[in-house]
Amino acid sequence: MSYVRTGAERLAADPDLVNGGRLGLITNQTGVLRDLTPTPAVLRNLTALFSPEHGIRGTAQAGFSEGPGEEYGLPVFDTYTKTGADLDELVAGSGVDTLVFDLFDVGARFYTYVWTMKDLMESARRLGVGFVVLDRPNPIGGTVAEGPPLDLAFASHVGGAPIPARHGLTVGELARLLDPEVQVITMEGWHRDLPFAETGLPWVMPSVNMPTIDTALVYPGTGLIEGTNLSEGRGTTRPFELIGAPYLDDRFAPALNDLGLPGVRFRDLAFTPTFSKHAGTAVRGVQLHVTDPQAFRPVFTAVSMIHVARSQHPEEFATNEFTDHLWGSDTLTRCLEAGEDPRGLCPEPTRPRGELLYR
Repeated sequence: MSYVRTGAERLAADPDLVNGGRLGLITNQTGVLRDLTPTPAVLRNLTALFSPEHGIRGTAQAGFSEGPGEEYGLPVFDTYTKTGADLDELVAGSGVDTLVFDLFDVGARFYTYVWTMKDLMESARRLGVGFVVLDRPNPIGGTVAEGPPLDLAFASHVGGAPIPARHGLTVGELARLLDPEVQVITMEGWHRDLPFAETGLPWVMPSVNMPTIDTALVYPGTGLIEGTNLSEGRGTTRPFELIGAPYLDDRFAPALNDLGLPGVRFRDLAFTPTFSKHAGTAVRGVQLHVTDPQAFRPVFTAVSMIHVARSQHPEEFATNEFTDHLWGSDTLTRCLEAGEDPRGLCPEPTRPRGELLYR
């Protein structure tokens, strides 16, 4: 077992690492130390909290927040969906001198916490407010980047920089990619191929549909399923691991297993989502079982699932308005509309790009 010290633990032990007067902390329920002490409880000169999607407590579903309020005796400013002048007004009104970012990311481009970071970095720069990132591990590892980079013409709150769906960066490394001058309080003891289970850090659910590290591992791929009429497993106890639709049948799992995709097997099953797509309807589909996390290619796997579902049920399968933003361009939509095999859109995995702070 390794002993990883996060940026938050280092700052808690040495408050002088940040020289910023009144601090505003961008955080939620994931902002904890190794012993589960909340970061807001140990920071000096903390005067305000800023919450992302899902809220300061992480209770809100995707696309929502909890709104402003109070936590730990401090005012909470809700930043979700706010940008530009609206965000500047929020930050200026808080009266903070320095913003500190302490959120646990899951390593997928379309997870919104890092884009909250980007928006607040830009707001801080416009207002002359300091910005500090407390680094945390990329829970799915930092040796692999997979998927085509975002086309900035399709930038949104689920993608704001030309990085692939699985980017392989820590939040500190991504912050440096966005602004090479930003202050990052780095971790101690983390290296790029260290499994999260060996960091000695607690897994705190980053959001209501990200219950386990298994979810995070498949999410850079099966998050793309949100851009289709397949259920991505929301409304079940295994979101993003269960994929299904009313029109799928017993051919789906065997066809996927016949592809011999690296590091994964598929189990035929039926499930009934309690909310979201196909709520209350029994659907047929599969559960992904990752057999080799090092070999597993989540993006290629999900695109292969889309290809098989479309090939077996061309009349029923459909994409939706989220497809291009999740994929990061319109190439997947155009490929599917042309009846072509989309697996050719997936480049071979590469090493993460940018200023890598860890070996």
